Amino acid sequence: MHADALDLATTADTAVHPLWQQQLGLLLQSTGDGIFGIDLDGRCMFINRAGARLIGHAPAALLGRNMHEVTHHSHADGAHYADEDCPIFNAFRRGLPCRIDSEVFWRADGTAFPVEYSSYPIVDGGEVRGAVVTFVDITERRRAADALRHARDELEQRVAERTHALSLALQRQRELSAHLDTVREEERTRIAREVHDELGSLLVALKMDVNWLDKRLAEQQARSAHEAEAMRTRMRSKCSNMSRLIESAVDNVGRIITDLRPSILDHQGLWAALEWQAQEFVAAAELRLHWCMQVAGAPEPGGAQAMAVFRIFQEMLSNVGRHAHARTLSVDVQASARQLRLAVHDDGVGAPAAAFEAGTAYGVMGMRERALHFGGRIEIASAPGAGATFSLQMPLGAAT
Repeated sequence: MHADALDLATTADTAVHPLWQQQLGLLLQSTGDGIFGIDLDGRCMFINRAGARLIGHAPAALLGRNMHEVTHHSHADGAHYADEDCPIFNAFRRGLPCRIDSEVFWRADGTAFPVEYSSYPIVDGGEVRGAVVTFVDITERRRAADALRHARDELEQRVAERTHALSLALQRQRELSAHLDTVREEERTRIAREVHDELGSLLVALKMDVNWLDKRLAEQQARSAHEAEAMRTRMRSKCSNMSRLIESAVDNVGRIITDLRPSILDHQGLWAALEWQAQEFVAAAELRLHWCMQVAGAPEPGGAQAMAVFRIFQEMLSNVGRHAHARTLSVDVQASARQLRLAVHDDGVGAPAAAFEAGTAYGVMGMRERALHFGGRIEIASAPGAGATFSLQMPLGAAT
């Protein structure tokens, strides 16, 4: 017989001693787990109050009844559970003790509850007399396990979503970085071309004029007074031309320097730089401008924050110039002691919101990155045929 069998082959005196029986009865009744014993036909020989209460019967009503038919007759889905497949009966039929936590017991009212039970053979005098079964309702344990599993699944889903969002953000960051590198190289190429084509040609023309003057001065001594006067007239004309070339070169240098960093930002501050940039833009794009600025008493940003606001404003205007096909541009600058709001609205063709969230909307991505660095944010409102509004909100005095 199996080593785990419950051996009741005690001495005769012990088996019938009233005190021993009383203590055993108290032990069975005091435990909170259900305990019952069955004979070889599966009939109930004894059951404690906790076990009877768990399955909804009076203890006396269960004595002599087949416990498989009473409480273990069906699977959780309602399918019939044959007693020859029952692990409880196999404990004495095949000598197979068991401990099961994946099945249900049925109550008298027809409801089922998840249960953990164990079944061990009862052995008396070397013979199997039946089995003793202990069981406990694990509804709360199952509910807690289900809640834990649900929480774990939800956490895994959130982690997966955050991981996906982070991967997407990193991918966009890489794309933005690559785009900025491309823009930087294009800007360097443009500046180099302007220096070569405009300043280079002006300097070559100046060099030729200087060489011409040097040659004419060397020849002047051999000329008559009339020829000398004519030569001086030509030289004065050449000097005037050289002066115009120099002025043009100075203007080009100033324009290139302004493209790189507008000096007005350093000399007159952000508010003046924003208005200057707006006036320059509408003049070049031939747009009407509605300008509103209310910044009295507000601290004026400086340094890197001022440059970030200015570059964001330039990008907003650039979007209008490239895509809007607008007739009127409205700029509203509001600043308080702690907050800056800059809004640019156009009456152009507009675009669906998805266009500004696309992975190739590098200008928008760049604006948002600049704003985020100083604790700000960019909001965009647009619809086809309704124009577009770009808004920057940024705390003033944000750390760089």
